[in-house]
Amino acid sequence: MITSEQIKELERKREQAGITKLHLMENAARGIYKVLNERFELKNKKILIVCYHGNNGGDGFAAAGHLCDIAEVDVLFIGEESKLTEEARVNYKRILHNEKIQFIEDDEAVDFDDFDIILDSILGIGYQGYLRSEIADVIGRINASKAVKVAIDIPTGINSDTGEKAEKFVDAELIITFHDLKPGLSSMTDKTVVVDIGLSDVTNKKQMP
Repeated sequence: MITSEQIKELERKREQAGITKLHLMENAARGIYKVLNERFELKNKKILIVCYHGNNGGDGFAAAGHLCDIAEVDVLFIGEESKLTEEARVNYKRILHNEKIQFIEDDEAVDFDDFDIILDSILGIGYQGYLRSEIADVIGRINASKAVKVAIDIPTGINSDTGEKAEKFVDAELIITFHDLKPGLSSMTDKTVVVDIGLSDVTNKKQMP
């Protein structure tokens, strides 16, 4: 298992070795695409990717660029453009005018039941015990939907190090986590897949349920 601080330290070391966070994000996007394509028949499926302005959202933006070639993809951006991380901003701009992707910024305009799959790419390991009200509201709507819920790295609202849950958290049916299992996912190994994104050699990979 690996903690959030250990992940950040590995990212720093990989950057020193010339492997950027943007490269890791692209590896994550390819991994997300591969897992979803193996688990589901994606052709003609409707996928909603809910993104925030951190690097977890950046993973979602990058994944949208791959998934839109095989499925109908909408991206709901609930963050603030001015707060996008450098890497997230690159992938945000890459998909913003992609004709294969419908980009949405008003969650009230979205019927979550319209989708077959919803990807939670909101906070990931960035959750530290507090959820803004607009994020909590979206989580409630995600959970109430009929769609299959898939969390990227760790479900929003769950602390990746402790497993502590917020009052509202994404009740994911599938979790695609990166590099190694996070301590906060120790009770959810049956629905967690570990994807190698190039941080280092990955051991104890969890096979797709």
